[in-house]
Amino acid sequence: MNSSSIFLKSFRVLLLPFAVLYGIIVKIRNKCFDKQWFVSSSFNFPIICVGNLAVGGTGKSPMVEYLINLLDPAFNIATLSRGYKRKTKGYALANENTTAIEIGDEPMQFYLKHPNVAVAVGEERIVAIPHLLQDRPDLQVIILDDAFQHRTVNAGFNILLTDYRNLYVHDYFLPTGDLRDEKSSAQKADVIVVTKCPHDLNLMKKEAILKEIKPTKKQQVFFTTIKYGIPYHIYNHSLKHPLTLKNEVLLVCGIANPKPLKDYLLNNTQTYYQIDFSDHHIFTIDDLKEIVAYFETIQEPNKIILTTEKDAVRLIKFKDELANIPLYVLPISPQFLFNEGPQFDKTLVNFVKNFTFNPES
Repeated sequence: MNSSSIFLKSFRVLLLPFAVLYGIIVKIRNKCFDKQWFVSSSFNFPIICVGNLAVGGTGKSPMVEYLINLLDPAFNIATLSRGYKRKTKGYALANENTTAIEIGDEPMQFYLKHPNVAVAVGEERIVAIPHLLQDRPDLQVIILDDAFQHRTVNAGFNILLTDYRNLYVHDYFLPTGDLRDEKSSAQKADVIVVTKCPHDLNLMKKEAILKEIKPTKKQQVFFTTIKYGIPYHIYNHSLKHPLTLKNEVLLVCGIANPKPLKDYLLNNTQTYYQIDFSDHHIFTIDDLKEIVAYFETIQEPNKIILTTEKDAVRLIKFKDELANIPLYVLPISPQFLFNEGPQFDKTLVNFVKNFTFNPES
């Protein structure tokens, strides 16, 4: 652990009184929902919620895309997100003129990769869902992105994600820890997915984690690792650039948890350099000049700039400036371990196919 990490950890410990206060507020809020003093609404419609108890990157967007790829061939799908850090407010349905500034990074990513899927945003899901169903009456399932803690809507199926390196059972409330909800809220999940596991996770470690999580009898627990795809050109997706140990890579990213990506590049490229930005950073022309200037200092001929799919939707606007720059996008997806992917798929498909309305759920 480096000195900056030690300082940050010590500083967060000093914020414990604020974390205790935050935890009390969260508990009171949840109790008000449990006692039905605050209203939760259910819909006579299949709604799948993907979320987590902590802030930061647990792999929600890759999981939403996994669900899109799983369900899209058979069902008319929509995604509904908050639209984090967008410059607009209220409900909006993406169209061919929409930008990431208007709907946010992840929704824009969904729309660009899956143009047949209805992509909507709205801070208040309870308000946005009726709007979405009115705009798209042909819908058969809605995927709520990052909505596990939003109790105003009772989703028919809840998927809770937790990072292998930061399981919610060992975490604490913000700002000392990363939790934004009670650990006990995990009990309302139908499925718990431990994400970003090592590729070689063994059965002994799996069983140890299951003992820590202590799922209920009704819950299924799955384990996934990150599967990296072949980088594609930001403007020409058919132009691909497989990474090799001969590559010199300049990584440009602004994501919550870049460590797994950096570990991957460390093992799969000759050398990689990096320019880090804050999560959901909105790139400016000055940022672009900095990136290009840094890239030009790399002397090796076999060099590329690499970015994430989230960052790409905020860089795509610089088409003229990037016309002659080898900027590639690295796709990722969750890969289920222990050959349990088919079981997960079957569970989700059966929920949509056999959905029955239970207003008390």
